[in-house]
Amino acid sequence: MNRLNTDTMDEANKAFSALQIVLIANALETRRYLRDVLEFTGCSHIFDGDYEHWQEVCSTGDAVDLVLMAATAAEPVLKTLTDLKKVHPHTPVFLVYPDAANRLHDPRFDPYILGQVFTPLQLSQLLVILQRATLSMVQQRADRNRSLELVRSLVGNSQDIKEIRHAVEQVANSEATVLILGETGTGKEVVARNVHEFSSRRSGPFVPVNCGAIPSDLLESELFGHEKGAFTGAISARKGRFELAEGGTLFLDEIGDMSLPMQVKLLRVLQERSFERLGSNKTIDANVRIIAATHRDLEQRIAEGLFREDLYYRLNVFPIAVSPLRQRREDIPLLIQELTARLERSGRGTVRITSQCIEVLCQYPWSGNVRELANLVERLVILYPFKVVDVNDLPERFRPDIHAKTLPQQPGPVLSESTMLRSELPGSRLPEAGLDLKRYLAEREQHLIDQALLQAEGVVAQAARLLNMRRTTLVEKMRKYGHYASTDRQDSDGLGGHGIAAR
Repeated sequence: MNRLNTDTMDEANKAFSALQIVLIANALETRRYLRDVLEFTGCSHIFDGDYEHWQEVCSTGDAVDLVLMAATAAEPVLKTLTDLKKVHPHTPVFLVYPDAANRLHDPRFDPYILGQVFTPLQLSQLLVILQRATLSMVQQRADRNRSLELVRSLVGNSQDIKEIRHAVEQVANSEATVLILGETGTGKEVVARNVHEFSSRRSGPFVPVNCGAIPSDLLESELFGHEKGAFTGAISARKGRFELAEGGTLFLDEIGDMSLPMQVKLLRVLQERSFERLGSNKTIDANVRIIAATHRDLEQRIAEGLFREDLYYRLNVFPIAVSPLRQRREDIPLLIQELTARLERSGRGTVRITSQCIEVLCQYPWSGNVRELANLVERLVILYPFKVVDVNDLPERFRPDIHAKTLPQQPGPVLSESTMLRSELPGSRLPEAGLDLKRYLAEREQHLIDQALLQAEGVVAQAARLLNMRRTTLVEKMRKYGHYASTDRQDSDGLGGHGIAAR
């Protein structure tokens, strides 16, 4: 292999040291040779195996950024390629031959491989391979991070939310106009922001404008801008939202409330991709992507003569319907978890919500949708900072008959124990800066003890059964955490605390 100068070698070491590389070859000397040349260029995460045992190092589900495979007979190579792509479909694969004369000319390999190389490897060949692998690694990890952020911002496991996330991924990188439909408070702007963030325009601005909140006589100036003196009060020139969104996305919220005259002007801009400021005859190109949203039934508005049919078809290129929260009740525990975690991360406090309380909230109709749920969580954080919230702590409108001993028998989701538990643990994702695991687990243990004691109405023996532990063990943990020491009476174990009876 050709020698590298020191500067080039240092750059290669930095660029390739993170790659996870797998070598597949039956001959041990081939694997050793490939490992040696890769280590020379700075690669340090190298794993190898033969054709019989390659899955032990390559199909574990860990990230694999590059596979170099010594090509022998056609059928074993093809079988290994097909099996490999089932586990790592996007990993670049290069076939390695001892020389050009022994190359297997089999077109069936083409869909699975990125290229072919011959030994002894030339430095230029090897650098190209590693550079391609590095680019692929960066792109894949960026895609995975973006997918993770999509899941975090569009919270839920319901089929409706899964379909919305899929729709966002499908349409984001196109330039198609998106129309988002859904009731007030369902999170239409969240969907619009995700479309923008996952698009090629994500480095540009995202500019929202509520068409229903701006008087119709001011909306034209708001959208298109104006020149000085264009109308009374226009003391200086001003850019409109279209100009502010140049190179990015313009989100037209509540488009169904736009007046008919403004609909005509908007339709012209969508058709010609240009506009003029008020008071100017200079044409400005509109390099923006349009996302519109409404809680209105636009087809009904068309029938009533309140919305232009041609504008509707211009906007309705790719519709995304956001269902109301009452139709996806199984998302409520995860939403509570996420909303609580956000408040905690922002330093505004947190609460712990019992599973019975969450079950009650799952039965509530949520006419205000996710916005109403977010308002409730914030209110609970203000009222009960760092405390446990049970059913009776909820505002009256959210709870069933407070004198009833059992919950109302209304149809709702069946929540698994693990789902309820996750919903009660704010900040359950590992923070970027890490955490004190011992302290975190202690807090979680305290939280579960609190819940068990509440559910057992303070009877320690019953709480111990709920936690599947000995009563004496629970008593010791209660002493350890010491937050049951202040009460007017002592129970039979000498423990204070909120009327807890150690029976």
